[in-house]
Amino acid sequence: MFKYILKRVFWLLVTLFIVITITFFMMQVMPGSPYSNPKLTPQAIAVLNQTYGLDKPLWQQYLVYLGHILTGNFGTSFTYTNQPVSTMIMQRLPVSAQLGFQALVLGTIFGVVFGSISAQKKNGPVDAILGFLSTIGMSVPSFVIGSIFLVWLGFGLQILPATGWGTFSETIMPTLSLTFLPMAMVTRFVRSEMIESLNSDYILLARAKGLSQGEVVFRHSLRNSLIPMLTLLGPMAANLLTGSVLIENIFSVPGIGQQFVNSIPAKDFPVIMATTIVYAVILMVIILITDILTAIVDPRVRLA
Repeated sequence: MFKYILKRVFWLLVTLFIVITITFFMMQVMPGSPYSNPKLTPQAIAVLNQTYGLDKPLWQQYLVYLGHILTGNFGTSFTYTNQPVSTMIMQRLPVSAQLGFQALVLGTIFGVVFGSISAQKKNGPVDAILGFLSTIGMSVPSFVIGSIFLVWLGFGLQILPATGWGTFSETIMPTLSLTFLPMAMVTRFVRSEMIESLNSDYILLARAKGLSQGEVVFRHSLRNSLIPMLTLLGPMAANLLTGSVLIENIFSVPGIGQQFVNSIPAKDFPVIMATTIVYAVILMVIILITDILTAIVDPRVRLA
């Protein structure tokens, strides 16, 4: 196990290095300039370039940036004067994490319930309805669902705050908007796994022993169907965090996604770079943890 973890961490660092390198040089070919103020003179721009180290050769800028990354220094924002990027991200990351966690928990709970019901009612009207809902959840983007909630519940019925963050009621609509996709994915996954499980030999043996339907479903079929779901939850958790970008803008949630979107038109390269790196690290770490947990809870998995 320890050898496996070391191997995965090594490749994680290699992948992260590639992401940093590609992102850095992509920033250099982006059109436009972070100095959008028309009042800036060429002399002022030269001073700013010297301040941010942009007057150095590109290869030197790259090596300096790598050195700063090793110490956790993401630089200073071009848009917010004297504001460290690491501070900006640490202030907003917990908001995005809370939003993604709430959506993941709700989506998983409802997905497991709907998936188990759909499997037991296979090819029936209930299965058809749940299948239709899961199709909608997977095909309709979260920002479309969020816009519907905003117009309907926020501006129409006015039963929930349209924007903002701080109270529980302000988290409901953005959380529900992100819940549909994981709910649909878990529903389909659990349904497929349970249908296969309910037709297996050990379920037939359990029924032959006289176990009730509830014991067969919950103690055997559903339990065994949830173990492979760990491989789904890892990437889904990371996708919720990165997928909340538009939702945060729609509902004015002060998360890292909103900051990332605002930094693109402003050409705030340090913020764009840092946010991309944070997203990549979160994704890779979650996948690593998921693989380890899968190997722990499922003895059939053997780590190479």
